Amino acid sequence: MAQPDHLGPFAAVSSFVETAADVLDLPQSTRHALRTPSRELRVEVPIRRSNGDHEVYVGYRIQHDNSRGPYKGGIRFHPTADLDEVRALASLMTWKTALVDVPFGGAKGGIEVDASQFSRQEREQLTRRYARAISDVIGPTIDIPAPDMATDAQVMAWLLDEYEELKGHSPAVVTGKPVALGGSPGREAATGTGCLICLDELLAEQGREPAGTTIAIQGYGNVGSWAARRATAAGYRVVGVSDVHGAIVRPDGLDVDRLDRHVSETGSVTDFDSADPIDGGELLMLDVDVLIPAAVGGVITAENADRVKAGVIVEGANHPVTPAADAALADRGVTMIPDILANAGGVTVSYFEWVQNVQRFRWTEERVNAELRSVLVKAFREVSSTAAELGVDRRTASFVLALRRVTEAARLRGRLFDDPRPIDPAIPGS
Repeated sequence: MAQPDHLGPFAAVSSFVETAADVLDLPQSTRHALRTPSRELRVEVPIRRSNGDHEVYVGYRIQHDNSRGPYKGGIRFHPTADLDEVRALASLMTWKTALVDVPFGGAKGGIEVDASQFSRQEREQLTRRYARAISDVIGPTIDIPAPDMATDAQVMAWLLDEYEELKGHSPAVVTGKPVALGGSPGREAATGTGCLICLDELLAEQGREPAGTTIAIQGYGNVGSWAARRATAAGYRVVGVSDVHGAIVRPDGLDVDRLDRHVSETGSVTDFDSADPIDGGELLMLDVDVLIPAAVGGVITAENADRVKAGVIVEGANHPVTPAADAALADRGVTMIPDILANAGGVTVSYFEWVQNVQRFRWTEERVNAELRSVLVKAFREVSSTAAELGVDRRTASFVLALRRVTEAARLRGRLFDDPRPIDPAIPGS
């Protein structure tokens, strides 16, 4: 069935939820309860810029579902972080945490702002103002934020400090913190690492090897750069990468170590002397085995899906493929590792960090990485077996597994009143 390509972010995510709900034959009232966020907070974030100007930005914290545990989700500072986008991301977090079976729900936060134009002092002021505005709805057992687009460990340190000024010592209130403040070894690399764990599993399932497998990565921020490092170390050939300034390609493979030094010195992948420049949009159309969109949502649409040549797409970003494009790619036989599986490494290690904070005991990076691989390999194999058993694609299988877990928890809590049916034991993980 053709899918519309004009859906907003939340409607697009909800369409994937609806497809899985159809497979499970969930009643309409259950679907409505599962889609609807529990709480939506809008706040004003006033700051005084270094030039003396007084500006007010709009921030959000959307708490989607906590049937399986405290709300969990990142905070982004980005011009696209409006209510609809943050609502979509909060929903995705609910399904992501359920799919990898960590005891969290889903939430997301954001401020509609181009923080790249801010000084360090302005970003700190923005963070602290926002932290105060949401402080009454977050907490170690209530809602646990983390870094996301245009935020990092330093932003989490400021948020933690501001929260503790109000509430007292609470290291478990945020994850993705600096290790010196209770953060977890391996957390910074976790999302990119998770993408590669899933890709490794897919290739093993298909009887293929990393050596000679070509990859293009759209977005060279935290997720994309770590995916490139992990891919190169595993023997894949990363032939193209991009950022907001442009893209580069080298068919023989990029020297990622040298590229990292170049990015550190210049702030961009462009003008790298060992690669050829191309238009940023062209990177999505490169003739490669694997495409990893790791930047923003909605970059692969009905308008460009027919020009995507990669046979495998690993969604390092949240909802980078629209429902219409997803259907078109599936019709062409493109294999999709969906975002709620592919980029779940970050929230998985955030869970490990939270556990370490609660227990006051630090794990080694080796243990973190081993536990991460165990969780994601299990989830990947559950998705594959569910897809085969139900005759559906991997995205639908992922949402089926997630919906079953959230629905079961909500029913047991008495939050769903119209469907007394038992959970179907034939669905793995239910």
